[in-house]
Amino acid sequence: MKIKVAIAEDNLNLARSVRENISSFESAEVLFIAENGKELLQKITTCVPDIILMDINMPEMDGIEATKAVKHHFPDVKIIMLTIFDEEEKIFQSILAGATGYLLKDDKPSKIISALEEAMNGGAPMSPVIASKALQMIRGKRTETPGNNFNLTKRELEILELIAVGNNYQKIAGTLFISPRTVRKHIENIYTKLQVHNKVEAIQIATKNKLL
Repeated sequence: MKIKVAIAEDNLNLARSVRENISSFESAEVLFIAENGKELLQKITTCVPDIILMDINMPEMDGIEATKAVKHHFPDVKIIMLTIFDEEEKIFQSILAGATGYLLKDDKPSKIISALEEAMNGGAPMSPVIASKALQMIRGKRTETPGNNFNLTKRELEILELIAVGNNYQKIAGTLFISPRTVRKHIENIYTKLQVHNKVEAIQIATKNKLL
């Protein structure tokens, strides 16, 4: 089965280029292109994709608001943000809104296809350069406004940071040199302490309480 993709991007030349790149691979197909969030929400009601490649800055309704709306009405649809290098603050907002991952707009077609496949397999694809900047931003905010009212350990805070920038169990395990099983146990403890059930809720609570 091909991965069904929608593209939300106000730069039509870029959107068409992405569609052509995706169409050159057999594993995915583009269902439609929307020029803004409002158009996306209209089209998705009759043609639901597996994944949306979502621009952040769009007229009428931007990618962050569109992500919130899509996740509210279609929680199973995965969203990968298309971003530029200097948008890490908005990337973080997108993750809070429910985005699965994020890619640079100039990533190679093979990277985009790999990201689509990773997302469908439960992963959180991201361009390393953007992930690094987002993580630096999170750590900077935590230094400026520290707080830990949930008795999270140092390791749990480290894992929470890595979750916030889109890492899956395997990537967290590789970064911290521990097993995926150990990561899973730490995440279970984090969810219990924060009294949440998923990573989006965990990030929201952590951000509200200045843990990130």
